[in-house]
Amino acid sequence: MAGHSKWANIQHRKSRVDTQRAKVWSKLSKAIIVAAQMGGGDPDANIRLRKAVEDAKAVSMPKDNIMRAIKRGTGELGGGPVEELLYEGYGPGGVAILCEIVTDNRNRTAPEMRSLFGKFGGNLGSTGCVAYLFERKGVFAFDPQQANDDRVMIRGTKGIRGIEGGVLPG
Repeated sequence: MAGHSKWANIQHRKSRVDTQRAKVWSKLSKAIIVAAQMGGGDPDANIRLRKAVEDAKAVSMPKDNIMRAIKRGTGELGGGPVEELLYEGYGPGGVAILCEIVTDNRNRTAPEMRSLFGKFGGNLGSTGCVAYLFERKGVFAFDPQQANDDRVMIRGTKGIRGIEGGVLPG
């Protein structure tokens, strides 16, 4: 029986799962912080925060972590500011790429993005070099009492596709 232990096997699996969970929770925490900074800490009044909290609950993020992220976003708790940045560049073959980044450290993020673009055959561009090629679409919100699949789905040229929101006509 030398060379293996049930606890050692469990420990390795648990470590791998915990590492993945920590990455997801960290991303969701930043999304909650940014949403709370932009629209306040009330999920009923802030659609973006409500969606971020729902996403966090979907991956079993503890309620304490969610509340801590909301408090950090509203300024009740200390910590460095978390901000959304836009990075623009070109990928392989001159494909325009626009990246929305959430970070707490601009000085670390810029070189990291430059490295990623270079690693995959692209290059990081200057501000405004590709943004004019993209058009930001709105966010649609539905009243769950009035919305159903038939009213939310629209028929497009490539078959039926869902849309993320919109106010349904009465």
